[in-house]
Amino acid sequence: MSNPFLTSTAKPGHGTIYLALLPPSTPRLRTASYQYPLKLVSPAPTGTAGDPSHLVHTVYLLTYGGGLVAGDSIDLNVTLEATTRLALLTQGSTKLFKSPGREMLSKQCMTVNLAPGSALCYLPDPVQPFARSCFEQSQVYNVVTAPGDEQNPGNLCALDWVCNGRPANGENWSACRYGSRNEIYLVQEDGKRRLLLRDNVLLDDHGSDGNISTRMSDLAVFGTLILHGPMFQNLGRFFMDEFRGLPRIGGRKWDSNSDSDDEDVNPAAVRRTARQKQETADGLLWSAASVRGCVVVKFGAREVEGGRRWVRNMLKEEGTVIREFGERSMLCLR
Repeated sequence: MSNPFLTSTAKPGHGTIYLALLPPSTPRLRTASYQYPLKLVSPAPTGTAGDPSHLVHTVYLLTYGGGLVAGDSIDLNVTLEATTRLALLTQGSTKLFKSPGREMLSKQCMTVNLAPGSALCYLPDPVQPFARSCFEQSQVYNVVTAPGDEQNPGNLCALDWVCNGRPANGENWSACRYGSRNEIYLVQEDGKRRLLLRDNVLLDDHGSDGNISTRMSDLAVFGTLILHGPMFQNLGRFFMDEFRGLPRIGGRKWDSNSDSDDEDVNPAAVRRTARQKQETADGLLWSAASVRGCVVVKFGAREVEGGRRWVRNMLKEEGTVIREFGERSMLCLR
């Protein structure tokens, strides 16, 4: 007689999200499985403002206790079939608790497979490393293209950001190590992969001064926003245009009261001027670059709320994220 109490073969920290497309064209969350310390919560899907019949599924990524302790490891696999849309969110910052030594890491790995025409919007809360924490994470996005239809790959909007810890407890970039890597691969149906983008962030207290806070100057948050695919083409162009419009040394003094009449009647110019004044007040710095079909935006601010406000305002002003994924996709930026 077989034993009905056999131990599970699932590994701790492993999770799977599989968003399928059922006939004729109905997206369904076929799989949302997880093991401690990972937890997945999936509310009912919602329609988009542009097309209420096109459902967007949402999954919240959680950890028991609100964070990762030393030695925890999370491995999440996400698969999106053609034309499906998924918003990945968190319910608060991912806290990284202290480690007894540099050799004891907490890790997080996410692999995403995007079928042609699918779309992922990943806008989490920032990672919050506590003092003496050691953490590494990697996000690998495989964008699949169909033969003869290279112009309709998967679409990606991914935010990866980290804050300085718990200032109320006297922490200011007091972690021992924080590393984050993002990679985007273009994958053909025969399995051939071509690297489009690799972005690395490494904060380590080893070095010439051994002080992360000194190297981060007065920034309390640092982040990277990555955009890829035709769905986010206009959003990427918006960031690039706004970056070109930033004040340059020797250029116009934007915070003066000598605006021209044309700018006074141009709503876009008025919004840009107001936003740049807010960026100055928040101590926000940012840049944007286009790399092999991807737009990469880097930003930092003196306060977490300043960085959150800037990302939210930029995405709301352009409108693609809310139009294609709904208001719920922006919950972590409120």
